Amino acid sequence: MTGSDDVEAATAAGGGMVGGDDDDNAGLYDPFDIATTKNASVQTLKRWRQAALVLNASRRFRYTLDLRKEEEKEQRRRTIRAHAQVIRAALLFKLAGEQATIVSLPSPIGDYLIGVEQLASISRDHNFSALQEYGGVKGLSDLLETNLEKGIDGDDANVTKRRNIFGSNTYPRKKGRSFLMFLWEAWQDLTLIILIIAAAASLALGIKTEGVEEGWYDGGSIAFAVFLVIFVTAISDYRQSLQFQNLNEEKQNIHLKVIRDGRPVEISIFDIVVGDVVPLNIGDQVPADGVLITGHSLGIDESSMTGESKIVHKDQKAPFLMSGCKVADGVGTMLVTGVGINTEWGLLMASISEDTGEETPLQVRLNGVATFIGIVGLGVAVSVLAVLLIRYFTGHTRDSSGNVQFRRGVTGVGDAVDDVIKIITIAVTIVVVAVPEGLPLAVTLTLAYSMRKMMADKALVRRLSACETMGSATTICSDKTGTLTLNEMTVVEAYVGRKKIDPPDGSLQLHPDVSSLLHEGIACNTLGNVFVPKVGGEEKMEISGSPTEKAILAWAVKLGMKFDVIREESKILHVFPFNSEKKRGGVAVQHDTKVHIHWKGAAEIVLGSCTEYVDSNDCFQPMGEEDKEFFSKSINQMAARSLRCVAIAYRSFDLEKVPNHEEQRDQWVLPENDLVLLSIVGIKDPCRSGVPDAVRICMNAGVKIMDLDSIRLQNVISQEFIIAFANVNIKILMMVRMVTGDNLQTAKAIALECGILASEADATEPTIIEGRAFRVLSEKEREQVAKKILVMGRSSPNDKLLLVQALRMSGEVVAVTGDGTNDAPALHEADIGLAMGIQGTEVAKESSDIIILDDNFASVVKVVRWGRSVYANIQKFIQFQLTVNVAALVINVVAAVSSGDVPLNAVQLLWVNLIMDTLGALALATEPPTDHLMERSPVGRREPLITNIMWRNLIVQALYQVGVLLVLNFCGRSILHLKDETRKHATEVKNTMIFNSFVLCQIFNEFNARKPDEINVFTGVTKNYLFMGIVGFTFALQIIIIEFLGKFTSTVTLSWKMWMVSVAIGLVSWPLAVIGKLIPVPEKPIAGFFTKPFRRRRAGHSA
Repeated sequence: MTGSDDVEAATAAGGGMVGGDDDDNAGLYDPFDIATTKNASVQTLKRWRQAALVLNASRRFRYTLDLRKEEEKEQRRRTIRAHAQVIRAALLFKLAGEQATIVSLPSPIGDYLIGVEQLASISRDHNFSALQEYGGVKGLSDLLETNLEKGIDGDDANVTKRRNIFGSNTYPRKKGRSFLMFLWEAWQDLTLIILIIAAAASLALGIKTEGVEEGWYDGGSIAFAVFLVIFVTAISDYRQSLQFQNLNEEKQNIHLKVIRDGRPVEISIFDIVVGDVVPLNIGDQVPADGVLITGHSLGIDESSMTGESKIVHKDQKAPFLMSGCKVADGVGTMLVTGVGINTEWGLLMASISEDTGEETPLQVRLNGVATFIGIVGLGVAVSVLAVLLIRYFTGHTRDSSGNVQFRRGVTGVGDAVDDVIKIITIAVTIVVVAVPEGLPLAVTLTLAYSMRKMMADKALVRRLSACETMGSATTICSDKTGTLTLNEMTVVEAYVGRKKIDPPDGSLQLHPDVSSLLHEGIACNTLGNVFVPKVGGEEKMEISGSPTEKAILAWAVKLGMKFDVIREESKILHVFPFNSEKKRGGVAVQHDTKVHIHWKGAAEIVLGSCTEYVDSNDCFQPMGEEDKEFFSKSINQMAARSLRCVAIAYRSFDLEKVPNHEEQRDQWVLPENDLVLLSIVGIKDPCRSGVPDAVRICMNAGVKIMDLDSIRLQNVISQEFIIAFANVNIKILMMVRMVTGDNLQTAKAIALECGILASEADATEPTIIEGRAFRVLSEKEREQVAKKILVMGRSSPNDKLLLVQALRMSGEVVAVTGDGTNDAPALHEADIGLAMGIQGTEVAKESSDIIILDDNFASVVKVVRWGRSVYANIQKFIQFQLTVNVAALVINVVAAVSSGDVPLNAVQLLWVNLIMDTLGALALATEPPTDHLMERSPVGRREPLITNIMWRNLIVQALYQVGVLLVLNFCGRSILHLKDETRKHATEVKNTMIFNSFVLCQIFNEFNARKPDEINVFTGVTKNYLFMGIVGFTFALQIIIIEFLGKFTSTVTLSWKMWMVSVAIGLVSWPLAVIGKLIPVPEKPIAGFFTKPFRRRRAGHSA
């Protein structure tokens, strides 16, 4: 690194440490000042790497994004995409000018009449003529022994047979690095290499001058210490890599539904086999190669394979589906024809390695801190080296016996070289201790630990940085359905005409013709399914679909609906899938010469399109103003009780007016006017019992809560919330904001139930606003209004995106939850995207940073706790490590300048480095979150890493350690009553006491570092077995080093009285920490006073 780079790194690190300065343009001049690494440019990522002072680049940057590999990965993608585009071009050419080639019928392969190669050829080449030769989709299914309606037989023997013949839906993954690779990387540290060379030279000279028995100790002990550091470092890194591998496999394990034995079955994507029938809905990932069986307005996003962002329409003329693509629109079912390595997606994934490397904001900032400390340490080491060499060659350095070490013309060359090697070794070891390579890696360690624990708390982390960013979240946007509620929906109220059905499943109250129309509309206008097994009947009936659809289907079954019979007798001409903007979905159904168009959706919106209604006696009545007022009032009354209101309507249509051709029919817009209202139902989804408490915890955490709705649930009206946390000063009222797809009455009721609204008195303008009113505001107006809104009703997915943008522009750190495809832009735009694991589509999950596996808001709160824990644990480790840094450097510098010798030698410093880096990180970076964390305010984007509280604790402990140990260094002979001892023995005892006391100070200070801002540092310590184990292990090893390894570490055994004194010196750090915490600290970060001149200077240069 060049000198200019050093200057830049030093000043940059200061900026990374303070962050809370008033200079808004700090990020322009500070390569380490990266508020968020989500969607950061390559130039930004390169800039901070080039500015960092690094001793071991292969280890320091292991868990950051490998920019070179990313370029290689993208090149491979382009190659495979080009292959796909060539195939398409050839296919178009063939269709345009050539006749279909004759395809020979396949020869039997095992129990099937078609083989892997023939299937792969059809799918890979999109060979439509070959598909036709085999009899189309129906002929292909016969060859694969698949029933297109009921799927394959789901017994294990059949599935295993298919997997053995056609392959599994997996691809070979590149093996992770072995333990030896981690050993090799740990070895790459420049300072450790220098120490090994010095140890080898010292070993050779020692054996030459003192013989093998005595001469190998100095060099051998250094070499052993270095190898111990390398080995422990490699073990720690290897364990982390295994955790990341396991989490990466979990991310790829998508769960989806297939049709087997005539019913939907949820399986892993890895368990799909050739012949499976797979339903496809908006937001799903195409799990394997296949051909379309049936589809309505099916649009596929093939950009992951072709690189082209346009949506490709799929129908019977273009039926081929590629694995890895996403369903952008419509619905359909597919027949699987190729899995795993026999697909283009499998080839692509097998050719590229899954790189878990990623930047995190803390990682970047800690590299800045490490660079700053490293430059200081490097300067100190060079100064110590110069002072020691000058004192040595001028005859001012004495050995432990008091003899001058170097006499010109008297001291031999070998002795002089040996002494110089020892001096260089000490200087290099100071660099090892001073440059905290483990500081950025502590982020990875705590993230790996947190990610593993978060899995147990039902949160799967897809992006490392989201873990820590959650600690800074000031606004969290959370869906209602299944997140704030139980996701257990039931129809509790129903109207048919103007008659309220009581009970709502009382079928005898309806005219048969009304029931018939209602059953047809519900059975055909759904993506759900009703499976009645042959054994058990309706008692073991299984209903699938979205929660809202399941509730309506269950209600219809109780009214006497025969789902399978209706579906078999009905011919579905066209489907308009549920649309989040229009908040309704429709279907055209043919009966002989009649066509019925059924609609289902948000009650007041469907009601607005109705001109008639059917009463319970099957009489058509005109929809007058009085009738509309009645229905509107009924809807509002149900909504006020937090019921989801869904209306079901239909209209007749002439068959002659329906487009004849499939292509025209796919473009057909279903008539949505002049509807006849059949029914309005109220669906109850109870609030989760822990939600009010979770909301209260968030508000106590200095958070503003906002409920933003996603607006979509598949097929039926969606009403979701957004709960947003905002950084609040204690004097400012903490507010709750809800933005929902439901009408304002439902939104108000749910907000009151969840504790988001305090009382009905709050429900006045401008507290309540509709989404359409918000979206027409200017950007500046939206920023201002966003902070005032408590409830937003009838919002769209675009309203959610606009709200996220407005909140971020006003300085909020925004987390958003979502489950629908339309939520993807908001999830991507937010600082943290939280996708729902149960109801979430694959598109939403891929756009997210964290997946909430149980769709529970309480799990979101746990993620916040873990996010704050990550930040807090890193701060604990920084405080602990910097205390060791400052104390060790000051002691050695003062001793070197004053006496020409250092009390802590190379082996001892390496042991301290091991305690400080690897063992310290393990002990402090793996502290579980506490309730105390949720009593703090969110951590701001530019909050200083080293707070004033940390500076206070650090300075108090460092001053104490430096003071006590320097007193021992200069007055130790008299204090320890060693005047009667020989000078050599007295010096050895004194230096051993200094070393022992220094290490014990660090062990006791580890307890202090656990709770930087609390008086009681022992809370929960006995439950943290890892912390207690590491402290116990460190203490036991220290005893062994002092009592049994004296020749290696240049120490002598200590009496029990000396041990008591050492323990007492370390023990004082506990009451000292209590006293130190009583010292008040200023609110403005003190580090800002030191770094501001650097920033101004750099700003001036840039200007």
